[in-house]
Amino acid sequence: MESSRPDLPRLITARQAGLIGCRRCGQVHAGGAVRCKRCHGPIRSRDTESLQKVWAWLIAGIIAFIPANIYPMLLTSTLLDRSEQTIIGGVIELLHYGSYGIATIVFVASIMIPVGKFIAIAYLAWAVQHRSSRNQHQRHKLYDVVEFIGRWSMIDVFVVAILSALVQLNAVATINPGIAALSFGLSVIFTMLSALAFDPRLIWDEEEPVSHD
Repeated sequence: MESSRPDLPRLITARQAGLIGCRRCGQVHAGGAVRCKRCHGPIRSRDTESLQKVWAWLIAGIIAFIPANIYPMLLTSTLLDRSEQTIIGGVIELLHYGSYGIATIVFVASIMIPVGKFIAIAYLAWAVQHRSSRNQHQRHKLYDVVEFIGRWSMIDVFVVAILSALVQLNAVATINPGIAALSFGLSVIFTMLSALAFDPRLIWDEEEPVSHD
């Protein structure tokens, strides 16, 4: 991209200079390279199927997220009764018993972060698909945030797994995961795959007068 100040030299991208970076190890190669000389991984200037894979994994994640909030996440059985708790139901019960901090963590990790990731990935893919050149630095930062928070999205599944392993007192009390635990785990995995499929280099292509290859 050209500098807006006449006293600064013109800046060019690596792609304009005929260079390609390996996405695995970062090694820079000449434009005609096919395989990385360091890690031997395949080299492509751009992933031409990136957006198709992003949308496919994202839609799968959204579909899996629906039963994760409708069906019970936790099945609790005691001598007296049997209860089933959805994610929202568990948050409400935690609030009822005064555990506001834990309720906030569960709500943020199980509802706000997944929904936020859906919106963020959809926005990134939409902006690239519509060839937008606005807010490119902010969009790249948003992509970094989406990648970073992906590892914290499984907190609900971890809690259910730990409780199921610890509370198995036969006839007295047992805790088992519900079908929502599987759906939620699949939703998180699909969303992470969607973020990984996104090629962040596409964000900057609208500054270049070259077509995707």
